[in-house]
Amino acid sequence: MQDAIERLAKRGPSAADIADWIRSQIRGNRLVPGQRLIEVDIIRQTGGSRFKVREAYQRLAAEGLLEIEEYRGASVRGTSMAEVRQLYRARAALEGLCAGDFVRKATDDQIARLEEVARAMEECVEAGRPEDFARINAEWHTLLMHGAGNFAIEDIVRRLNTPVHHLQFGTFYRGERLREAARDHRHILAAIQARDADAAERAMRQHVENGLVFLSELDRAVHLEA
Repeated sequence: MQDAIERLAKRGPSAADIADWIRSQIRGNRLVPGQRLIEVDIIRQTGGSRFKVREAYQRLAAEGLLEIEEYRGASVRGTSMAEVRQLYRARAALEGLCAGDFVRKATDDQIARLEEVARAMEECVEAGRPEDFARINAEWHTLLMHGAGNFAIEDIVRRLNTPVHHLQFGTFYRGERLREAARDHRHILAAIQARDADAAERAMRQHVENGLVFLSELDRAVHLEA
């Protein structure tokens, strides 16, 4: 058994491992739309082989995260507003289901933890700390999806979020949108605390749809200025 483990370790990361690492770089805004991926840098940073890195590129291109051009290599793919709308509508449906399932399955301790995280987000709003809000917001949604117990939906939602993360990170958590997001979480939490699954599902759907409205209005404003 030990010999097998050592052989696997010597082989280095798999294509799936490398793809996960690249996704994390996109989610962390360390790789942004239009940015080229330098193959030798990816190999150095991940410890993967050229073959595995290229296989990872193909996987991510199939997911719509990368573009691969002959003689130019891979770059992070941008997302059109039409695609953003599709992604958010899918998210609204899936996260709404998770909110309803959370009500049906969560323990009192899990609900109390959501309350603590919601308070931490509100403190970030009052203190004007959008980066901390973004991090805690991600924790809040993760707690809710974990409590819902549907790991297939959790994985899908994570993948849906990755192509639009740069939009959320760059513009979402600013000004009044920050306060609106915190209020949305309060509405969702109130429904959860009342153990009203239908109300929790509706509130979560509305929360995601509010985000889409904000991005749509921002997109229109940018085009008007142009």
